[in-house]
Amino acid sequence: MRIGVFCSGGDAPGMNPCLRAVVRSAVAAGHEVVGIRRGYQGLLDEDFYVNAAGEPVMGLRSVSNIAKLGGTILHSSRSEEFRTEAGRLKAVDVLGKHKIDALIPIGGDGTFHGAVALAQHWDGRIIGCPGTIDNDLMGTDYSIGFATAVATAVDALDKLRDTAESHERLFLVEVMGRHSGYIALYTALAGGAEVVALPETETNVPLIVQQLQVLKARGKQSIMVVVAEGDETGGAVVLNEDLKKAGCPFQTRVLTLGHLQRGGSPAPADRILGSRLGDFAVQAVLEGETGAMAGAVNGQLVLTPLTDTYAKHKPVPEELLDLLKTLAS
Repeated sequence: MRIGVFCSGGDAPGMNPCLRAVVRSAVAAGHEVVGIRRGYQGLLDEDFYVNAAGEPVMGLRSVSNIAKLGGTILHSSRSEEFRTEAGRLKAVDVLGKHKIDALIPIGGDGTFHGAVALAQHWDGRIIGCPGTIDNDLMGTDYSIGFATAVATAVDALDKLRDTAESHERLFLVEVMGRHSGYIALYTALAGGAEVVALPETETNVPLIVQQLQVLKARGKQSIMVVVAEGDETGGAVVLNEDLKKAGCPFQTRVLTLGHLQRGGSPAPADRILGSRLGDFAVQAVLEGETGAMAGAVNGQLVLTPLTDTYAKHKPVPEELLDLLKTLAS
């Protein structure tokens, strides 16, 4: 069997360990792996990884020492051409031309939307791996890249707390999460933030200012406010202005972490998760499974239909919201 593997959409730390597991598990079972560069666009362009022998096949040495690398050695992109019917039909022709029997796409909900659309025209097997820092996919407790993104954000919070203490200031730190507050919530809790603003919860500015005034009266000298980019206020910059207008008792500064959260060497948790899911995806393909995502729920490896992974919003844990309020009060 020939298995194609690619990364699509936003890069996530841990994609390389996942890719490594896909290649080595497939080769160990006696199958070939075709590395497709630049996601769906690379598939359309027939842009394949070429090994040292000049062959479009990934062998064991192709993935040596990549588990520690951030990003993805196959590169990633978003493809407008693939969004069209003509583009997907072209992809089917390319897959047939290169005798690819199965695909393992590593990415998020956009990647899986594309896989579902492709499956309407192609009868090959497709098993996805959840590579997205947002952790917004159903069917897995954590997605590949989430742990590293949170660690990066928490490290930034720790450093900012030093200067906030020195100058008795409030810092609003905007993290990624257009539709999901997972990164913001976990960062706020791990970084000891006093306030978090999420897409899933109402951001009550007067109530926040009241809380800040109480903390100021108690002698609190620094405040951390973690803001998900998708918060309904419009992000950290807008929330900062709203807080000042409402009588915020602290001097404020704003920092947007942005794409910094995507980079860096993957944390051990992401290396292990990527390795487990990559191997599991290969085993699922070889057992005849298709149209599903490999995930880990309560420590157990499970398959979830691709359509179910993005069918509804993945809620943030209410108990962690309650815990943050308790610890910050």
